[in-house]
Amino acid sequence: MKHLLNIVLKHFIQTGSLLVTFSDGTRRIYKGSADGPQAGIHLTTRRAERALVINSGMAFGEEYMAGEILPDGCTLETLMLLLMTNINGHGHIIEEIEDRLRYVTRLLRTLNSLKRSRRNVAHHYDLNGKLYDLFLDRDRQYSCAYFSREGMTLEEAQEAKKHHIASKLNFDREGLEVLDIGCGWGGMAITLAKDYGARVLGITLSVEQLQVARQRAKDAGLEKQIRFELLDYRKVRKQFDRIVSVGMFEHVGIAQFDQFFKTVHDCLKPQGTALIHSIGRMDGPGTTNPWLDKYIFPGGYSPALSETIAAVERSHLWLTDCEVLRLHYAKTIAEWRKRFDANRTKITALYDERFVRMFELYLVGSELAFRTQGHMNFQMQLSRSVDAVPLTRDYMLDREREKLA
Repeated sequence: MKHLLNIVLKHFIQTGSLLVTFSDGTRRIYKGSADGPQAGIHLTTRRAERALVINSGMAFGEEYMAGEILPDGCTLETLMLLLMTNINGHGHIIEEIEDRLRYVTRLLRTLNSLKRSRRNVAHHYDLNGKLYDLFLDRDRQYSCAYFSREGMTLEEAQEAKKHHIASKLNFDREGLEVLDIGCGWGGMAITLAKDYGARVLGITLSVEQLQVARQRAKDAGLEKQIRFELLDYRKVRKQFDRIVSVGMFEHVGIAQFDQFFKTVHDCLKPQGTALIHSIGRMDGPGTTNPWLDKYIFPGGYSPALSETIAAVERSHLWLTDCEVLRLHYAKTIAEWRKRFDANRTKITALYDERFVRMFELYLVGSELAFRTQGHMNFQMQLSRSVDAVPLTRDYMLDREREKLA
């Protein structure tokens, strides 16, 4: 198997160089162009070598979690930068076949039924709540922040994100009814109620998030304005003045795109406005990395704008505005990583070293996906009526500046 891996790596490394220490102690360097990243890797077992040939998309993550793949003379970030830079243009033949099969079957793998959706959400969001306090901001915003100026702290950028979104929702009066799809720990709902006078229904499938969100609303004295429920978006049967969804559309699954936007249409009043904030990709429809799908976000998929807008069109909604945030999420995750690293000992005590390796790999890979692999965020403003929002975007800037002044 070492011989096959040698052939794979010779073909794979076209940019930079990779020094490999095999399980038997032998070392070999694989060189591409001289201007790429330089990294080293130690494969401590024959199993790791075999897995990288047979199923590299899954194997790297699993063997790193097991401690059988280690960065050698470099950081995990440098190693992954080298690998992700090279995978952008090509993979080896087995990986290319696997990727094509994943694409063909991607609809089946994202058939997120009501039961499966709840299970998927619990997998990630019902982890020990103390974990999220150790790397997120104080408001527990687990989505892309908005760095509107240089030198912002994570807390400032997350606060700016909420007001940036609120400005697009066009709160022209108090008392508007808002549906928050995928409300997380309640931060957005609390801001809309406290700063914009909204009445909010926040829905989630996470029991952990629900409990925290309800307590936060109570502590803020906003129980009369905010209600949180354990509810799937497909079960909502009421119309609202505004709908907001931040970081939830990535969990919907391709097979449910039409259902999601039909729900937005049906739950939006004729003159209402919706804002959908989601991770996306700039290079067209694709697939979810199998390791990420298994260990981090089961059933998740970061959509291309092309397939998202096609579903919007089928729902008979107006796309009244769309903004692409390119490197904002990379900057956000970089801040999460700093806090995660600073609290590594505490996180290990909550779980174990294997979990820490898994989460570390997820954060590093996610940041690099936004820096090197075409991932971004988009914000879509939607309405049912052609005249639901003002003719120009000036109102967004005016309201945002007013709140952040």
